[in-house]
Amino acid sequence: MVNMSETMSVATRAVTYPHVEEPAAIKIRAENVSVFYGPKQALFNVNLDIGANQVTALIGPSGCGKSTFLRCMNRMNDVIPICRVEGSITIDDSDIYASSLDVVELRARVGMVFQKPNPFPKSIFDNVAYGPRIHGFASCKADLEEIVSASLQKAGLWNEVKDRLDQPGTGLSGGQQQRLCIARAIAVKPDVILMDEPCSALDPIATAKIEELMDELRQQYTIVIVTHSMQQAARVSQRTAFFHLGTLVEEGDTPTIFQSPVDPRTQDYITGRFG
Repeated sequence: MVNMSETMSVATRAVTYPHVEEPAAIKIRAENVSVFYGPKQALFNVNLDIGANQVTALIGPSGCGKSTFLRCMNRMNDVIPICRVEGSITIDDSDIYASSLDVVELRARVGMVFQKPNPFPKSIFDNVAYGPRIHGFASCKADLEEIVSASLQKAGLWNEVKDRLDQPGTGLSGGQQQRLCIARAIAVKPDVILMDEPCSALDPIATAKIEELMDELRQQYTIVIVTHSMQQAARVSQRTAFFHLGTLVEEGDTPTIFQSPVDPRTQDYITGRFG
C-alpha cells in the first residue's frame, strides 16, 4: 500500500533551484528553425543552444511548439508526411538534416522517452537488448547481458527486476515501465536523451524517482525535457526555454528564468496568468 504521508511529502516538496553552473560546451545548436505542417506554421525562427551534460527544460502552454521542437532534434517529424523543417540543427557541429545522414543512426544517438511509457510486448531483458542487437553492439550473449545489466542499473531499475528479466515489461508498474524505457534508450549509447512529458502519467513517488534519475544521468548525457510542470522544470533543469505561440520567447539559467525573467509573457506564464 502507498504511504499517503510519503505521497503528500513528495507532491508538496519545496522547489530547490539547481545551482547556476559554469557555461557548458554547446552540444546542440538550433539556428532559425521553423516547422510547417502543410500551410500551418508551428515554429518560427527558433535559435537555441543546448549545453552538454545539462538538463534543459522546454516550458510553455499546450500547443506552443515545444514538443514539435523536441522532435526536430531526432527527426521524428520526418514520419509526418506534411511536415517541413527549415533552418539548421547541429549536434557536435554535425548537421543532423544533411542528406548524407543516417537517420537510424541519429535516433540511436539521440534517444527519446515519450509521455506514456511504451515498453515493447517482450520480456524486460529483450526490451533493453533490442537496440544493441539491431545495431550490432554485442558480439556474444555475455556482452548483451552486460549491456542490459548496466543499462538497468543506470536507469535505477536493476534491483527491482534482476530476478525476473524473463517476465513481460508490460507487467511492470507505470513508473517502472518509464524507467525501463529510459534503460532501453541508454542501451544504444546515446549522447542525448529527449524526454517528452516523461512524468505526466506517473504518481508523485514515481515522478520523484524519474527526477532523481535525470540528475544522475546528466553526468553522462545531455537531457532535454518538455514539461508542463513549473515545479518540475525548476527542480531538475539547469537551463529553461519558454515557448509561446511557436516562438522561443526567452531562455537562460533556470533560477533567472523563474525568479527574474526579462519578458512579461514569461512572468505571466510562470505566475499562472495564462497557460
